[in-house]
Amino acid sequence: MATSRNATAAVIGAGDYIGAAIAKRFAADGYTVVVGRRSEEKLAPLKAEIEAAGGACVARALDARKEEDITAFLAAAEAVAPLEVVIFNVGANVRFPLLETTERVFRKVWEMVCYGGFLTGREAARIMLPRGRGSIFFTGATASVRGGAGYAAFASAKAGLRAMTQSMARELGPQGIHVAHLVIDAGVDTAFVRDRIKEARGAAALENLPPDTLMNPSSIAEAYWRLHTQTRDAWTFELDLRPFAETW
Repeated sequence: MATSRNATAAVIGAGDYIGAAIAKRFAADGYTVVVGRRSEEKLAPLKAEIEAAGGACVARALDARKEEDITAFLAAAEAVAPLEVVIFNVGANVRFPLLETTERVFRKVWEMVCYGGFLTGREAARIMLPRGRGSIFFTGATASVRGGAGYAAFASAKAGLRAMTQSMARELGPQGIHVAHLVIDAGVDTAFVRDRIKEARGAAALENLPPDTLMNPSSIAEAYWRLHTQTRDAWTFELDLRPFAETW
């Protein structure tokens, strides 16, 4: 375990795969990680794993669509130690044919991804700007740059998040805040993705899947870490990640 830092890294959308891997990566380098998702109970295994490895973790329930939740969550992270990193990792990947996409589905996905990302970025900036430093990163997807059949809600939300992030980077970069958007352009190695492959192509296709065809969450987390440690004379705004065999 690295020497403890006097700094926090906040992960909004600390799910079981990418979000958890990011939290563990920053905790391994001494950050106190403050993790949030809808259910605090579901954060218990992640908190226990980080602490068992010698790290520090604070877990809090939050709804990324609620301004008061985001404000309180980031204020709590800042109260622990100076907030140096904020990562918005809310997914909301749903697939519905256009005529089956209800108003409620479309609005909820937009609120979770685009609106939640806006609230997170704005509140993180309010905390970081007086110090003139910090990193604010947003998780994107293939849908951020290309709409697909059945993904009208998801693609519009992710594309909106990307555009908002670009505006934020142009405004905050000259003030010392590193804003970046990461396009996760492939399937991540999760039980959900493996089940989908099995359903679509059969058990044999899953069994014969070449190594490294799916993205390892820890590899994705390493990319976030490297972005955060970049020197500001060579900041990356957008980074797209995909396995070696992925078509694009």
